[in-house]
Amino acid sequence: MNTQTLEQMKQLRFYGMHRAFSETLQAGSVQYTNDELIAHLIQSEWDDRYNRKIERLTKAAKFRYKAIIENINYDLGRNIDKNQIQRFANCDFIKNEDNVLITGSTGVGKSYIASAIGYQACTLGYRVMYFNTNKLFTKMKTAKADGSYLKEINRLEKQDLLILDDFGLKTLDSANRHIFMEIIEDRHGKRSTIIASQLPTEAWHQIIGEQTIADAILDRLVHSAHRINLKGESMRKKLKKNH
Repeated sequence: MNTQTLEQMKQLRFYGMHRAFSETLQAGSVQYTNDELIAHLIQSEWDDRYNRKIERLTKAAKFRYKAIIENINYDLGRNIDKNQIQRFANCDFIKNEDNVLITGSTGVGKSYIASAIGYQACTLGYRVMYFNTNKLFTKMKTAKADGSYLKEINRLEKQDLLILDDFGLKTLDSANRHIFMEIIEDRHGKRSTIIASQLPTEAWHQIIGEQTIADAILDRLVHSAHRINLKGESMRKKLKKNH
């Protein structure tokens, strides 16, 4: 009977339950009441599905770094408010459809913090996508050429959190400007966006170009956003010194 039950669990894709029941049978001497055994099997199945969901979400996000909130460095010189980061870890900013802007010079850890917040969002069940901004623009231009642009823009719009890293490394041309406008317009008041940039937000107007569009984008993106302005020495240089 146990063999048949295990096979049926596998066919029903109750993988967590299957593993837990197998381990219980192998242990032999472990005694459960009926209620305890059912609770154990259900909890094991729930944990398995939860873990697989997080794995799917983090894989789909395509983070640049494997980063977690607990490993963020709060050295005084970095200008990071631990309380603010902990609030981001609750992901209330996503519920509130707020944006987060992370600025600071190269190597100070902008991408790591953005990815850590994104990974935390995945663990809470949110759909997240991470992009290098210039690579995203290239991808969207290609999508326009092959007819898949609408599909791609809709996919971006559906993400609970969109992370755009390395924004502002190049001045936007006309095509990228309009792509950026469409992405921000679609998400405004509906979804959250994190943007990480070496440039202070005051310089973004010039990077975007074309005053009317720049005004429209920044009005939707910047004015009510949460901000992290990182300072201090490059973390990459620091790591090299310590090795």
